[in-house]
This record gives sequence, structure tokens and C-alpha cells, in this order.
Amino acid sequence: MSTSVLYDAPGPRARRRSRIGTAIALLVLGTLVMLAVLRLVDRGQFDYELWAPWIDPSTDEFPLVWGLVGDGLRATLVAAALAIAFSLVVGVALGTARMMLGRAGRVPVIAFIELFRGLPVVITLVIVWRFFEELDLDISALPGEDGLWYVVIGLTLYNSVIIAEILRAGVASLPRGQGEAAMAVGMTRWQVMRTVLLPQAFRVMLPALVSQLVVILKDTSLAALLAFYTELLRRGNLIAQNLDNPIQSLFVVGSIFILINYALSRVAVWLERRLSRSRGSDAAVKAAEQAVPAT
Repeated sequence: MSTSVLYDAPGPRARRRSRIGTAIALLVLGTLVMLAVLRLVDRGQFDYELWAPWIDPSTDEFPLVWGLVGDGLRATLVAAALAIAFSLVVGVALGTARMMLGRAGRVPVIAFIELFRGLPVVITLVIVWRFFEELDLDISALPGEDGLWYVVIGLTLYNSVIIAEILRAGVASLPRGQGEAAMAVGMTRWQVMRTVLLPQAFRVMLPALVSQLVVILKDTSLAALLAFYTELLRRGNLIAQNLDNPIQSLFVVGSIFILINYALSRVAVWLERRLSRSRGSDAAVKAAEQAVPAT
């Protein structure tokens, strides 16, 4: 019989109430979905003409539509890859600085982290965009269009502080004895952080880090609201305006985002299971070493 430390196992009446509540919730949800589908049918949203540019290769629009989607998807992945790389580098630097600097040196780092952690990501993107536009800063030497770097810099500012806090939490979760033992054998604080604490913090917090990378990918779509970078969602909106089928276009674009993010989520699950097995193996090895007397 299974037990729980958080609550008692439900009895027969509680299980019956749970089943009734679940059935009512499913009935209400199914009714709402059916009403929505009927409403869409009445409005002609399932007509073939609206879906043909997306599903029928014989139409003239089909190759053009998917060509534009491919360009938008490529732009989204490029922006996400750059933002992820820079966010990891800056996040590690910020997290390390916050943990290693003295009290006075930590103040500007903490202020920077709290500033961009408190700002909504859309406002951060607007600030970066207007900063470069108002000061007329020339970034044409960088590869890609200017809008790409507004997105990359904005997402880096926002997500690097989140990654810094994730790493700090990972280091704080480690037993203090590990750092103290490394210091006792003569390692410097930087060596302890670089070779002992940070690798373990990455290992402990890897699922959370991968989840944050999924957030970065999704946040690239916010550029569509500001219209300075033609990524996947922006391409989808332009296609919908030209074909006058917004529901169909957004359905396809949303499905692409879901597939990409689902793949990343599965990577996070795979990493978590792999690390769990690794930790289990380490524990088994330590138990075996303790069980076998030293010779």
C-alpha cells in the first residue's frame, strides 16, 4: 500500500468525489471545445480554401508559404542559438562574480541582476531597441540585420540574470564541506569555484537550465510584437494578412513552436534521467566502497 508524507491516502468517498469532479470537468471542457468547433464551422474556418495554401502542394501558394516559414524558422533558431550562447556565458560570469566578489564589489552585480530580473522581457527588448535607435549606434559590422541583435542583446540581458541565479542556487545547494575540503588542500577560491563547485552546480541545475533555454526560444516570438525582426511568428502574421486566414496560419506556426519546445523538453527529461542514474551509480559505488573494508 502506497503512503504519502504530505497527505493521507484518500478513502472510498474521497475517491468517488474525485472521480465525479473529474467527470464534470471533462464534460464542461468537452462542451466548450464542441461549442468552439461548431462556432468555427459556422464561420467557415474549416473551408478547404483557407487550409489549402498550408496542406495542398498543388496550390501556387504552398511553396511560397512554406518557403517563408522556413526563413522565419531559420531566423528564430539563429536568434535563439545566439541568445542561449551569450546568456550562458554572461550568466556564468554574473553568478560567479556575485558569489566571489566582496561585499562592496557585489553591490553593482546584485543591482544589475535585480534590475533585469524585475523588468518584463518585452520592456527589456524595447529598451535595447530604443537605446540603439536613439543613440544611432552603428552595429552594421555585426553579421545579420540590426533587429537580430536587438533580440539577442535583449534576451541575453534578461535571461543571463536568471541563469546566474540558477547557478547560485545550485552552488548553495552543495554541501559546504566540498568547498572547505578543496580549500584545505591548498586550492584558491577561484580554483574551488571553477573546478569543484561550478561543475557540480551545472550538474544539479541542468534540468532548470534546459527549461530556461526553452523559455529563450519562446521569447524570440516577442520580436513579432515590436516588428523589428522577421522571425517565425512575424512571418506567420504576414502570411495570414496576405491570405486572410489568421486562425489557420497561427495554428501552423503555433504547432511548429510546440514541436520545437517539446523536443527541447524531452532533452531536459533525458538529461534529468541520465543524471539521476549517474547519481544512483555514484551512490552505489560509495556504498560498496564503505561496505568493503580497506586492505
